[in-house]
Amino acid sequence: MTHTAVRAEPRSAAGPPRKVGRLPRAAVHHPWWFALPAIVVFAGFFLVPNLLNFYYPFTDWSSYHADIAFTGLDNFRTIADDGSLLRAIRTTLLYALLAALFQNGFGLGLALLLEADSRFNRFFRAVFFLPVLISALATGYVFQALLNQDGAVNSVLGTDVPWLGSTTWTLIVVTLIHGWKWMGLSMLIYLAGLKGIPGDMLEAARMDGAGPWRTFWSVRWPMLAPAVTFNVTTALIGSMNTFDIVQATTGGGPAASTEVFNIYMFRIFGQGLYAQASAMSLVLFLVVVAVAIPLVVGLRRREQLL
Repeated sequence: MTHTAVRAEPRSAAGPPRKVGRLPRAAVHHPWWFALPAIVVFAGFFLVPNLLNFYYPFTDWSSYHADIAFTGLDNFRTIADDGSLLRAIRTTLLYALLAALFQNGFGLGLALLLEADSRFNRFFRAVFFLPVLISALATGYVFQALLNQDGAVNSVLGTDVPWLGSTTWTLIVVTLIHGWKWMGLSMLIYLAGLKGIPGDMLEAARMDGAGPWRTFWSVRWPMLAPAVTFNVTTALIGSMNTFDIVQATTGGGPAASTEVFNIYMFRIFGQGLYAQASAMSLVLFLVVVAVAIPLVVGLRRREQLL
């Protein structure tokens, strides 16, 4: 026969202590199967597809036959022999570097300009953050319409410049759009870093005769190291995985000058060469890992030195 555990409350002047029974176990500990729907969705739409992505690149999976056979490294040889691999790596890395440079440059500049807590600055912080909330695909289509050869920009300037039709500067134009789209996020991170700098450090620098530039370079910039680490890392990794802005503006053109990894995969997958597209996605994963790990380690070491 089981006994219910009880606990006694402290004695009060009102009378003897009351005995309170324990709560049932089911009322305290929720059953694990409440999380089952979320686990199923996570496994079906994220875990399983990502695991299969390590298998399909080594097969001949395509829309031209029903059977899937193991082919080893044939897909990787194909994308290497036709020049697609090296071109995509070069384009993606250049895109990522330029996009991270523009995004962080715009964000840091805005953070310094809008640092003071005034009504004017708070309003424009919200204005410059708005592009972050807009769909990247919609942003790309808007700029595609503006920068088209017969678009609004050429109409206002009275020119006939093919902003999105040059193999020389189109990649720079697209990365500028990327930087404009995400500069608000970098601005907020840099603002948080600037607000975290102790005021007595800035006051001591001013008392020592340091001007605005010297104060920024010797005090503010070193104290912004964690914000720089976060912004540079997320900007580089995010731009290496870009798709929507490039697809909406150029579609990878002209002459594949903006064909980053994901644009190549989209094009090849649309042709029914599923295994070849999966091989390129696996290469992209390895490139991102190869860039991200040394980058994070180097930036964290820089934080410790500063």
